[in-house]
Amino acid sequence: MLQLRSLKAENSLDYQFAKYVDFGGRIRINTQSALLNQDFGTDIHFKLGGVVDTIAGATPTGIPAPAGSNQVDLALMHDRRHAWNANLSRQYTDLNIDGGISRSIERDYTSNGWAINTLWDFNQKNTTLLLGTSGSDDKVKVFFKPTWLRKVSNDVILGVTQLIDPQTSLTVNISGSRETGYLSDQYKVVQVGIELLPGIIVPFQYAENRPNNKTKEILYASFHHASLSLKGAAEINYRLYHDTYGVTSNTLEMLWFQKVGEKIILRPSFRFYNQTAASFYHYRLDNTGINPTRIPNPNGPFYSSDARLSALAAYDLGFKVIYTLNEHLQLYSSIDGYRQQGSDNITPQSAYYRARTITVGSKISW
Repeated sequence: MLQLRSLKAENSLDYQFAKYVDFGGRIRINTQSALLNQDFGTDIHFKLGGVVDTIAGATPTGIPAPAGSNQVDLALMHDRRHAWNANLSRQYTDLNIDGGISRSIERDYTSNGWAINTLWDFNQKNTTLLLGTSGSDDKVKVFFKPTWLRKVSNDVILGVTQLIDPQTSLTVNISGSRETGYLSDQYKVVQVGIELLPGIIVPFQYAENRPNNKTKEILYASFHHASLSLKGAAEINYRLYHDTYGVTSNTLEMLWFQKVGEKIILRPSFRFYNQTAASFYHYRLDNTGINPTRIPNPNGPFYSSDARLSALAAYDLGFKVIYTLNEHLQLYSSIDGYRQQGSDNITPQSAYYRARTITVGSKISW
């Protein structure tokens, strides 16, 4: 449909390595991933993917910066994640049914997921209707008990893709999600000063406490257009998100695929994101009237000093080069710069991230 992007299933093996480096030297993440695509006959397609992540460095704890400083408290961390997913799809005359399972394992977190999606073509295959559902059953190891606590999510999605002309298409999806169980981050804390004696105030730290249920609604739209005269294609994506934590976010992403000669595609990209703060986010608990509990309580009160729940904006600027050596081998490399910026005029910039990601990969087809 866009000519420069493959929409047809093919037999292939894709491998990539990505390195994420925080400009402040705090966090480094190395990711290796592989994806196998294989047809079985003309109607059945199988996908198998695997990921290994290693992460090391320092991350904000939620404790505010001390008096006279803008540097929030940091804690050292390291972990390794192994994950895999498998999908099997069957194409009928005008209907495609896809089922998948996934599993992710970390030292303190395990996740098991499933998904079923159906794609129905009609209107002479100019219109495609998407209907899907998915879920996950996760377990989180918490240190304040210690024990493993459960987290469950269930999602549904309804969408439509309309071919406007041979070079243009529009996709609109609506999805909803319900999460229940332990939804806090076991490593994030809040700090409050307690007056032990007149004039003597001592800071105490408590584990954050988020509500144990959350509902999310998402509207997503994607516009694709190929320009034959320019030998390029544009993709514009927009996402509107809202949840019962009080977070509303907007994401705008723009990509351009430019064909250069017969073997090279250049893809610059830009993404902008902003969000409002969760209703229970507080950079400091002092003077809020909140009395935190020693152990998180699902009945409240709720509080978090995790800057990821604050009002913020984020920018991502990227550039990717795709080189097709021949019909069986494709090489690619990309670099992305990412920056978060707080917008509440309270949380210091040291609580946010500024980083770059470098990715190299290859794809073998047969």
